[in-house]
Amino acid sequence: MALAGSEVELKVQAMNKKKTTISRSWILLDRDGRDIVLDVDKYAIMRLVEIHARDLRIMDPLLSYPSTILGREKVIVLNLEHIKAIITAEEVLVRDPMDDDVVPVVEELRRRLPLKVSVAGQGQVEEELCVQEGEGGEENEFPFEFRALEVVLEAICSFLDARTRELETAAYPALDELTSKISSRNLDKVRKLKSAMTRLTNRVHKIREELENLLDDDDDMAELYLSRKLAVSSSPSSSSDGPNWHHSPYQGSKIHRSSRGSAATLQGENDVEELEMLLEAYFIQIDGTLNKLTTVREYIDDTEDYINIQLDNHRNQLIQLELFLSSGTVCLSIYSLVAAIFGMNIPYTWKEGHAYVFKWVVILTGMVCGSFFLSIILYARRKGLVGS
Repeated sequence: MALAGSEVELKVQAMNKKKTTISRSWILLDRDGRDIVLDVDKYAIMRLVEIHARDLRIMDPLLSYPSTILGREKVIVLNLEHIKAIITAEEVLVRDPMDDDVVPVVEELRRRLPLKVSVAGQGQVEEELCVQEGEGGEENEFPFEFRALEVVLEAICSFLDARTRELETAAYPALDELTSKISSRNLDKVRKLKSAMTRLTNRVHKIREELENLLDDDDDMAELYLSRKLAVSSSPSSSSDGPNWHHSPYQGSKIHRSSRGSAATLQGENDVEELEMLLEAYFIQIDGTLNKLTTVREYIDDTEDYINIQLDNHRNQLIQLELFLSSGTVCLSIYSLVAAIFGMNIPYTWKEGHAYVFKWVVILTGMVCGSFFLSIILYARRKGLVGS
């Protein structure tokens, strides 16, 4: 069996590489849901699945590569957030299976990869499957690689949707609190939420963009039909009459599209409706998650506009207060000028016998200054500089 042979080969390689300083943990699952935990270096993985180093490099957790779905001649390379997997027509390799976010994905793969058939009709179903495989009717069975791809897409979409719901739960109360009371603590909380939302939006947008690029290119979707290509390349007609598909495991690279002549072309390369429906379902789901984040962003923008309006209103009130104070200061300066003139140590001939003049000077000066102050305020209101 392919799984047993792979296990023996990888154990021998692990013994030969036991002195290697850097090793990575992988888990290998076959189409029956059986798994093997591997602790081997990247070169063993490259030889096992016949993958190029540049494709394996995008799965390195130490390197910040964006989310990617790559179709190669014999494998599908997935780098979706924390889920890093390699899918073949018979097996799935998942990196870092002990990670808290990856454990549920591995459990779901164990549960959903095996084909479920009833005990009563198990012999009949197996016989029908054998007939279908012999007649080339494999289209009636959902391919193994698509079952694995569906589990990974469902997991990453659910993960991002859960993070979005958490952000919504924290964002709306914080924004409402900031609206009711503008403080440094509330502003700092909203700033952190906005930064988290921006990072999450970029992650969701990258997944959406990758799915959209796949849906827009039928050739890229056709490269993901590993079972179809494997069935055609292993048939006697393709081995005798068709071209040699095994000379390079990288013919499915998006960079070398001119050299594409895979077996999918012989069986209708444009027949990608099954995969297209699968990708569209998760594209709609991830697009809904992006719409939720867009709604949160709009709510944050509306809150910022409301706060800016409040701050502008407070600023205008301060300007009005400054205008009143400045006008009052000018009027008091006039009053002080009159008092300063009469307080000079200069002998006046009319001082004797005119003590009552002091009272009238004070009264008239106050009336003139008050009238001047009211005139300034009325002029400012007429011009719309202060509120009514």
